[in-house]
Amino acid sequence: MPFVLDEFLPYRLSVAATEVSRRFAARYAAEAGLSIPEWRVLAHLGHSGAASVRDITAKVSLEKSIVSRAASRLEDRGILRKSAHDGDRRLIVLELTEDGTALMARLAELAEAFQAELRHQLGADAHRFEAALKRLAG
Repeated sequence: MPFVLDEFLPYRLSVAATEVSRRFAARYAAEAGLSIPEWRVLAHLGHSGAASVRDITAKVSLEKSIVSRAASRLEDRGILRKSAHDGDRRLIVLELTEDGTALMARLAELAEAFQAELRHQLGADAHRFEAALKRLAG
C-alpha cells in the first residue's frame, strides 16, 4: 500500500492547525495589528501575569529570539514593559501595561467569538474533538 500524505493524520492535523491559526491571525491583525508571535506573548501574559521570556518560550511553542523580538515590538507600542527579574538578573520579566491589559480584554472577546465559531463548525462533535486534542497534547 503506497503512502498517501493527504491521509496521514499528523499531516492533516498540521494543515488544519495552520489554517485555523491563519484565520484567527487575520482577525487580531485587523483589530490590533499584531503578528502571531506578538499575539502569543500578549495572550500568555494576559493569562499568567508577569513572566520571563524563558517561561513564555516554553509555553507558546516559539523560539526565544522570536519571543524576544515580539516582546520588543510590544514594548515599543506601550503594550508591555520589561524589567529585570528580582532573583536572577539574567532574566527579563515581561508584564502587560494598562494599555496592554485593555487590549487583551478586547482581544479575549474576539478570541472567544472565534472559538464559538469553531465549536459551531464542529457541531455535536466539538466536545469529543477537544477531548481528543487534550489527549494528543499530553
